[in-house]
Amino acid sequence: MAELVSRRQYPVEVDHGGFALEDADDRHVPVGFPEDFERGVFLSAHPGRLDFVSAGHTHTADLIVEVWDAEPPVPSGAWEENATTGLSCSSGELRARSITGGPMPELIPLSDGPGKWSVRVVCAGREALAALAEEGAVEGVERYVAQFWPEG
Repeated sequence: MAELVSRRQYPVEVDHGGFALEDADDRHVPVGFPEDFERGVFLSAHPGRLDFVSAGHTHTADLIVEVWDAEPPVPSGAWEENATTGLSCSSGELRARSITGGPMPELIPLSDGPGKWSVRVVCAGREALAALAEEGAVEGVERYVAQFWPEG
């Protein structure tokens, strides 16, 4: 049975409809965000980074990052998107980045060192966010849960 190691919530600044999670040691990210950003794909993986396509142009999303010791169950709830991929992280920490705003200040710890991770991401609030697109600054409507567990 999988056990939860850590769980934290982060505000993520989204601009131009996307954001990424990158290895905090950017020497191990051969192509930095937003290069090769795929606008039509909810979640895409590149070496050292994960790219997310949002339902809104500019807003603050809520991101919950869970680290597990083995593959966890899908979080309960009604999710509008669900995707699974893999990620190599040389530093053991990630940093969120927006397209034009660049890196966000807070580090997102996964482990004490390098590792290969499986990651499942679910998202809700996309339809509600799209309906609020003309309202101006929107916070916390779009919600992501990213579950990481050691690969293999």
